[in-house]
Amino acid sequence: MSQPISVIILGATGSVGRTAADVLSELGPDKARVDGLVAHRQVDALWALGRKLGARWVGVTDPEAGRRLFDREGGGRPAVLVGWEAIVAQGIGEAPPGTKVVGAITGFAGLWPTLRALERGLDVLLANKETLVAAGELVTATARRSGSRLVPVDSEHSALLQCLGLAQPFRRLILTCSGGPFRGWSRKALERVTPAMALAHPNWRMGPKITVDSATLMNKGLEVIEAHWLFGVPYDQIAVVIHPQSIVHSMVEFVDGAVMAQLGWPDMRLPVQVALSWPERWPLEGPSLDLVGRQLTFEAVDEGTFPALSLARQAGEAGGLYPAALNAANEEAVAAFLDGRLGFLAMEGVVRAVLDRPWPTGPVETLEQVVAVDAEARAVARAAMARWEAGTPPVG
Repeated sequence: MSQPISVIILGATGSVGRTAADVLSELGPDKARVDGLVAHRQVDALWALGRKLGARWVGVTDPEAGRRLFDREGGGRPAVLVGWEAIVAQGIGEAPPGTKVVGAITGFAGLWPTLRALERGLDVLLANKETLVAAGELVTATARRSGSRLVPVDSEHSALLQCLGLAQPFRRLILTCSGGPFRGWSRKALERVTPAMALAHPNWRMGPKITVDSATLMNKGLEVIEAHWLFGVPYDQIAVVIHPQSIVHSMVEFVDGAVMAQLGWPDMRLPVQVALSWPERWPLEGPSLDLVGRQLTFEAVDEGTFPALSLARQAGEAGGLYPAALNAANEEAVAAFLDGRLGFLAMEGVVRAVLDRPWPTGPVETLEQVVAVDAEARAVARAAMARWEAGTPPVG
């Protein structure tokens, strides 16, 4: 029998992190063992999960919350690591060889630990699309140098990975998109969207940031950039199609015109386990897919009503640090929308204002380059939002 895999989950208390923990619990210690778990502030949930899964350590990125947990539980097992420096040095840095790191932290914060894991030669199972959007060139180059594998966890990219398993020549990748809660709405109707409305996704249960991105279709734009880096595909060979039922998770059109699709219920347990076991396949309990009497429909994307997808493509095609600027602007805009400080349609205006600035288009070779542009783009985004609050909307 093969040795059990060792796993670290970054973002263990989030939606994908909890799903990964559930999958690992179902697999049992003969298949997989948890080395470490990382969360931001949810220390009680993190500690309970660490005890349940027998983790060697748990890490808290928020220093204040981490110190509270350390004062309460430090000195026992699991060990408590406080702050990113300790997590990266003692957690990721001392992980057993062959450990797989599930990158499920939302946003730009996932970039640094992902890079450090890859530098150590650890495989990264990536659910954090912002890492590849902001620094795809740097991340993929780091993986090549160390021999690490980047294995996608997103359901769409997992589907593409499974369809491309035989490495056959293909014509294009086709990402599917549910269309979110506002499919078919007009621009006028979108003016009244509230955060509560945007968070009511019809098919998936996800964290707030990715759910809002799904509502604007920015999430699909970020996934286009992610697919470009994961599979080394030019942007003109990556298509997007609306599929409201979320049963077909993505498709590959091969050079002879044949199309292969991966189908399944909208359940993140499957792509998480595929990433953990790849290139093997392990059994997973769950209902079989029954298509009898079920309609599967497909529609073109209405990019006039939902321009975020086009904005993301433009940033990806511009290259260099434009995607990093796009990601920073979008994170700032989504946070402001969720706080009630920005309207739904104004989010795209903030992103557009940032992309209207000139950003470096040369090679992205260091983390410092990405961090500097991220900070500058956030400042530009906040200035655009301040103008909106003062009565000068970022969109006409």
